[in-house]
Amino acid sequence: MSLTTQPIGVFDSGIGGLSVLQALRAELPGERFVYVADSGHAPYGERDAAHIIERSFVITRHLLARHQIKTLVVACNTATAAAIHLLRQEYPELPIVGVEPALKPAAQRTRTGRVGVLATRGTLESAKFRALLDSLAGQAEFILQACDGLADAIERQDAAATQALCERYTQAIGPYGTQTSEMDALVLGCTHYPFARATLQALVGAPVQLIDSGAPVARQTRRLLEAGTSLSADSHGSVQFYASGYPERLHAAASHWLQLEQPVELLAI
Repeated sequence: MSLTTQPIGVFDSGIGGLSVLQALRAELPGERFVYVADSGHAPYGERDAAHIIERSFVITRHLLARHQIKTLVVACNTATAAAIHLLRQEYPELPIVGVEPALKPAAQRTRTGRVGVLATRGTLESAKFRALLDSLAGQAEFILQACDGLADAIERQDAAATQALCERYTQAIGPYGTQTSEMDALVLGCTHYPFARATLQALVGAPVQLIDSGAPVARQTRRLLEAGTSLSADSHGSVQFYASGYPERLHAAASHWLQLEQPVELLAI
């Protein structure tokens, strides 16, 4: 298998990474993707760092051994914060792209200087997130909100629970708007949250910008592929789906949000 035809590995704790996969497929339509949902060990955002690191290594080893991936996208904010530096140390020849809450774009786009951040507790408490926050000191005021249970509700496609949790967490850090004392930007700091975008937008109001990481991750992945001369020349891409638990959730989510009717293989890893 030549480097250009090798697939790109993508993994998340569950279905949230589909929002990143959607952006990747738009940016790189000719690439082959292998997506792993670690739903049997979710939610990562409420697990300890040791567990997340272990699972990140198990999945990466599997993707390399079974699929000979040419690039890895860690499509999970929590796993990026906990494990990406260790993965890069272990696999220095493998290009690895992570996601982080889009604080930098939000700081550039806010006009009121106040930005809300919705993320998992694991992400907000990580050293990587704190370093990102510190690097933007003085550029904007960030109001942080840990959203326990929201990723899981979205994962289960529980509309009532998703609505209730979105209401709770957006109300906890308001107000929103275009006045100086209000937040005019809201960072969706978990890859699950873009799938609740319509609900969140209705709650915070149309003038508030909702900012996620999908498009920047896709652009960075393209840059790495081009730098390594491993960009696919094919005109037709593909996706293979795997899940460590609840494959029906991944199948339903891929069908609903990405219009992909692909089979999902259960992974015993």
